[in-house]
Amino acid sequence: MLVSQRCKNLKFLFLAIVIVLTIPTQAQAYIGPGAGFAVVGSFLVMFTALLSALLALFTWPMRYLIRAIRGRHAFARSRVKKFVILGLDGMDYAMTEKMLSEGKLPNLVKLRDQACFKPLATTIPTISPVAWSSFQTGSNPAKHNIFDFLTRDKRNYQPRLSSVDIRGPRRKITLGKYQFPLGKADIRLLRKGKPFWKTLGEHGIFSSVIRVPITFPPEKFHGVQLSGMCVPDLRGTQGMFSFYTTKKEDKVEHTGGENFYVTKNGNSVKAELIGSTNPLRKDNSILKCPFEVTIKDENSADIKIGRDSYTLEKDVYTNWIKVSFRAAPGIKVYGICKFLLLSAAPEFELYVTPINIDPEKPAMPISHPAIYSTYLAKRQGSFATLGLAEDSWALNEKVLIDNSFLHQCIETDQEREKMFFDALDKIKHGLCVCVFDGTDRIQHTFWRDIDEEHPANREQEQRPQRNIIEELYQRMDILVGKTLAKCKGKDTILMIISDHGFNTFRHGVDLNRWLEENGYLKVKDSQRNKKHLECVDWSKSRAFAIGLAGIFLNLKGREAQGIVEPGAEAAQLRNEIAKKLIELNDAEHGQRAIKQVYNAMEVYQGPYKNEAPDLIVGYNRGYRASWETAIGQVTDKIFHDNTKAWSGDHCIDHSLVPGVLFCNRAITTEHPRLMDIGPTVLDMFGVAVPRYMDGKPLAVTDVDGNKNRKKQAK
Repeated sequence: MLVSQRCKNLKFLFLAIVIVLTIPTQAQAYIGPGAGFAVVGSFLVMFTALLSALLALFTWPMRYLIRAIRGRHAFARSRVKKFVILGLDGMDYAMTEKMLSEGKLPNLVKLRDQACFKPLATTIPTISPVAWSSFQTGSNPAKHNIFDFLTRDKRNYQPRLSSVDIRGPRRKITLGKYQFPLGKADIRLLRKGKPFWKTLGEHGIFSSVIRVPITFPPEKFHGVQLSGMCVPDLRGTQGMFSFYTTKKEDKVEHTGGENFYVTKNGNSVKAELIGSTNPLRKDNSILKCPFEVTIKDENSADIKIGRDSYTLEKDVYTNWIKVSFRAAPGIKVYGICKFLLLSAAPEFELYVTPINIDPEKPAMPISHPAIYSTYLAKRQGSFATLGLAEDSWALNEKVLIDNSFLHQCIETDQEREKMFFDALDKIKHGLCVCVFDGTDRIQHTFWRDIDEEHPANREQEQRPQRNIIEELYQRMDILVGKTLAKCKGKDTILMIISDHGFNTFRHGVDLNRWLEENGYLKVKDSQRNKKHLECVDWSKSRAFAIGLAGIFLNLKGREAQGIVEPGAEAAQLRNEIAKKLIELNDAEHGQRAIKQVYNAMEVYQGPYKNEAPDLIVGYNRGYRASWETAIGQVTDKIFHDNTKAWSGDHCIDHSLVPGVLFCNRAITTEHPRLMDIGPTVLDMFGVAVPRYMDGKPLAVTDVDGNKNRKKQAK
């Protein structure tokens, strides 16, 4: 039976190889923002991909034989044949418990009553990339090196993405106005440690891992993977939308997007999609893709891109449309995007999603093997590849209305469901993991619906009578029901988990302003409103904040212009700031803003402890690091009302936002943790849990009612 399954898996991969061998040669690229990732010509990359595919094709009989022999022993000690993990990012324990008691989640009620429903302890801090990294590695953040979305560059204090580093090839050859790289771009996953599915693979157990955050670039292991959170768009950003308008008054700067003022010539509007800089040109000119819109009436228009034409209907998204950018003769970079006509007449307004990497012709490695995304695209059509695919900034900036944003969230989850069910159908033995993001994005943006006192509601004359979050949870319950139907066998374990819960985000805390008022940060007043900590006088500053997690000391020998001595001085300063900060009171609202402040030297254990913020702030309900703190901008006051659509959050104290754990088997461990899930999977497949993991296998009851062989202390 195991040999038969392995044969099916090999056929599955063989089909994907055939697909790649039959598509035309195209450009591949590594692209990034202005600070620079490099576009790479297609020939070298495509040649390597084709060579690898041919090698896989001609060596598959030998590899099949080796895996078949090893496969006979892979499940020898296993107590399950299949382990399925359905991740619902941000599903809140308290909200779930309430709706369960009201009978609104029938499939989850069935799991609760027949097997298991428990709160799932999250990480410090409660930020998605941190939590999902602990899920993958079974370890605390000091062992996987992810502490926030952003960290600081020690050389210049500038914010940078904490999970990935992309650098262009060092060597180039110049031909006229072009410069061609000799080699590939260097894309490095900054998350350390080993995912538990890689350990499974080393023991011959196949895994399908779909859209788990912090898996870009994808790592090699025995299985298939589609990367999730932190996959960039074609410009190398985490999502840059475009807004085209004839309204001169709309010539404003948008966070997370760009405004383009266009003019009508009769009923025609000409404009360009903007790509990255073109490192194949010595002048680093911008890659552009021209398009023309012909307005038919006030509700419709036609758009022409290259040789193809499409119809635009007011307030209706197009399907994914393929676009290409000419980098050099014979070399194109491919992407996909959707268009939304907001107004055709009298004024013209057009929204364009961030340009996603085309999964069929990926300009960056977004899957393992590289052909897996091509297989999925051939099977189900184009799909969102951007890590943060739902454009919450366009909603915050009021370019999109609520319904238009919600449509994105639902469609993205529907795309994910097709991938997930394809994996469930094809993999009879092994691990299937899939994370759905809609639970996170919708709660972030619609918490204002269930919090009457939220500042985002003040400007509304009449609040909508709706409960989008309740409808979301009911959709997820339907998804659980469908998943249960595919996991009926007694040898299959199904877990539904979330990385954290949710709560309201009413007020932002400017930590840098607090540090300034308390004498720890010196700001040059003439430059106060500059971003990225450019207003700070480092010669007189002992601490600073950036990102959503906490506070860094300006430590000598670690930061470029550090002035705080390591050792006793640093330890005393950590304790002093923590003691003062926990007393921070929001006098206007009569509330303490901080529940707990954690010393990284005490709560973390591992080789990357010194990379963490020195202090991690655990906010009380209703508070979070301000938008300005996240990007290193110092304002003139500590507290700011949050009036954005992004009205809910989880970046508060971990004790206030546990996740959920459902299982189709009873679990007797009293206090399960997110980092225990990986060790539990390993244990159920009979694989020894690596000693570096902090997580412990949960006590899972067998079908016959007996606990698993390795009973854990409560």
